[in-house]
Amino acid sequence: MADLFDTSPGPGPGAAARTTRAAPLADRLRPATLSQVIGQGRVLERDGPLGAMLSSGSLSSLILWGPPGVGKTTIARLLAAETDLHFVQISAIFSGVPELRKVFDAARLRRQQGGGTLLFVDEIHRFNRAQQDSFLPHMEDGTILLVGATTENPSFELNAALLSRAQVIVLKRLELADLELLAQRAERELGRPLPLDGPAREALLEMADGDGRAALNLIEQVMAWKVDGRLSKAQLSQRLMRRAAVYDKSGDEHFNLISALHKSVRGSDPDAALYWLARMLEGGEDARYIARRVTRMAIEDIGLADPAAQRHCLDAWALYERLGSPEGELALAQAVIYLALAPKSNAGYSAYKAARAEARRTGSLMPPAHILNAPTKLMKEQGYGAGYDYDHDAEDGFSGQNYFPDGMKRPVLYTPVERGFERELKRRLDWFVSQRARRGG
Repeated sequence: MADLFDTSPGPGPGAAARTTRAAPLADRLRPATLSQVIGQGRVLERDGPLGAMLSSGSLSSLILWGPPGVGKTTIARLLAAETDLHFVQISAIFSGVPELRKVFDAARLRRQQGGGTLLFVDEIHRFNRAQQDSFLPHMEDGTILLVGATTENPSFELNAALLSRAQVIVLKRLELADLELLAQRAERELGRPLPLDGPAREALLEMADGDGRAALNLIEQVMAWKVDGRLSKAQLSQRLMRRAAVYDKSGDEHFNLISALHKSVRGSDPDAALYWLARMLEGGEDARYIARRVTRMAIEDIGLADPAAQRHCLDAWALYERLGSPEGELALAQAVIYLALAPKSNAGYSAYKAARAEARRTGSLMPPAHILNAPTKLMKEQGYGAGYDYDHDAEDGFSGQNYFPDGMKRPVLYTPVERGFERELKRRLDWFVSQRARRGG
């Protein structure tokens, strides 16, 4: 697994850990100390979460949450070295209950002999609830110090009991400047510069998309080419395919990107909305899922401020079903633009939620008798329908009667905004309210 390092002068920080010159570049450049890890200074510096733990000598169990290639495995390995703990690494993809039992038994024996164990669990979110629970007693009695690594949001993927016993450390994707430090370190290791001009060099690092391991693999690939001079950006693109966007349709990134799209539409930013739509489509997201969520945006955030917005979304959905990909995706893009520029109102959405809450609170109250039909003699004798005013016969077609249960305080649920078509709806509502008050309804 790739590891991230500083660019201090002198021998490479991973020199002592190298095995052979044939080892992958990422392995040969593995950091030897935490101070050589780059891109994560916020958590590793003396006042950061990990730095403070180490300086106080009180390292606790951890969950390292971050995207691929940011140094999760390396940090765990170096934490073990810093605290004189035996490092054990397993992957939740390949390990089950028998493997866990062996690890716990060995850690218990090691503890009886005066040693400690740092157990690093890669992809810890892939363990099921029972497997996650199996860590708890061994964490509590000090048999293991758990360091789990995950690319998924721990709040959704890990048990509350496990999270309560571990501190979540958030690691960030590497910035372009961090990747440039990696490139410089690789050049010193290999003894020659990358055969790329400035724009091509930047394009290569951008292809890594914040992933240090991917950056080193790309650099190693380019360094293996036999070229004269320096390649341009266009020449690089001919030789090297752009790395696929990191996107897990069933994982955290799926929800992050649809949230970004939704909030960009709500914030009336068509450019940002199109960007996040493109990110989802480039990542292979199901366009039908996007169509469904975009239609929801029209209902939730635009509503009656522009009733045509829902129609635009349904039409775009139908066009996609008829045209397929990629032509139908343009219809979704146009719907997203329309929504972003439409007047916004969540008044209908808020009114519906308020009505549901009111219904839960007063769900046993009967409708007032005067608005109930009376198809039988008994019902007529009970007063059903008595006193009902037929609105079409009333002045202005409005009787102003009460339609809520008797004795229930009339709630105000729908409050239209002064934007788009709801401005007209607000004018109508205000008139009905004034007439109801005048007629005592």
